[in-house]
Parts: sequence; C-alpha cells; structure tokens
Amino acid sequence: MKARRVIASFALAASLAACTALNVATHRVSGDPVDAPAGTYRADPRHTSVVFDVDHLGFSRFVARFNEVEAVLDAVPDAPEKSRLEVTIKAARIDTNVPDLDKMLTADDMFDAARHPDMTFVSKSIVRTGKGTGEVTGDLTMAGRTHPVMLAVTFNGAAPDPLTGEDKLGFSAEGTLDRSDWGLGKWWPAVGNDVHFRIETEFAKPKG
Repeated sequence: MKARRVIASFALAASLAACTALNVATHRVSGDPVDAPAGTYRADPRHTSVVFDVDHLGFSRFVARFNEVEAVLDAVPDAPEKSRLEVTIKAARIDTNVPDLDKMLTADDMFDAARHPDMTFVSKSIVRTGKGTGEVTGDLTMAGRTHPVMLAVTFNGAAPDPLTGEDKLGFSAEGTLDRSDWGLGKWWPAVGNDVHFRIETEFAKPKG
C-alpha cells in the first residue's frame, strides 16, 4: 500500500512538471496593453528592481539599487489616463555593494532613513505615447522633500503567468533627476548630481 502511494505521488509530480513545462513552452505575451485585464496589480518583489547610477569623478557611473520596493497599480488599460500608480521604497534598504557607503547614505545628512524611512512616488499623469510606450509623471518624495519626476515607460507584455496562473503585466521604465533638488547634493562634484534610474518590474493581479 505504501509503495502504491509513493508511486502515485511520483506520477502526480511528473504530471504537474509536464504541465508546467508545457505552459512555459507555449507561453506568449501580448504587447498591446489594451489586451490586459483591468484591476489592481501589485509589484512582484521577486521580479522588481530599482537601479540607479551616478557619475563618480568622471571615471565611471557608479551603480546601486534598492532592495525593498512595493508598488500598487490600479490599471485601466483601455483608458490609461485613469490608471494610478503608487510606489514605496525603503530608504534603509539601499545596496551599493559597499556596506560603509550604505551607512553613510542612510545617515541623517543624506537620506535620513531614521526620520524618513519611505521614499514614495505617486502618479499624477499617465499618457500613452505609442502602442507599447508611455510617460508617467508624478510626485517623488525623498528625505522629506517632494518634486515631480517623469518616467519613460515601455510596456513589455501582458498574459497569465504560466507558473502561477495570475494575470501579469511587465514594464521597463527609466528617468533622470537632480539629487540636489531633494537636498541630497553632498559630495558634489566628486559625485555628480545627475542621477539616472532604471526600473524593471512585473505586476501581478491575484486570482479570483
């Protein structure tokens, strides 16, 4: 009896693996956001990254990232101007790959993560500029100051996730800002004020 249960378990696992492999192999995404289901989506933290780079003494663009990002997208694909995006980034979770620099950046004379733990972005305008492109303008709050920022967005595709069955939307975005506008101009000119940032994210809408 026990042997039969073990064999049945192996058979079930093999069947599920075969179904998953088939789903992945036949997976296709639509590049037209109008095809995406409307609703509230949340950024998948396993497939979301916020990376930025800044000039360092003219030698290179120093690259860093934030390791804790949350975002909610109320998507209205056939009327994107009605959509809304809210993003929260934990300032203390900056990752430069240099631990001492991480501490300096979260200190009270830079991000001041103790008093301002969250960086937030709230969209004010979403405009479609092409079949798979758009511009999102909103208010970015860092270290207690708020200024507008524009994101150039590319829609990568929409489809059910072949592994989870959730509706998924994929985006890439980029933009620039002057860090001194937020009172973060320390170390200039050794470190440039012009910051370029890139975002890669997948938004998921829970089933049901």
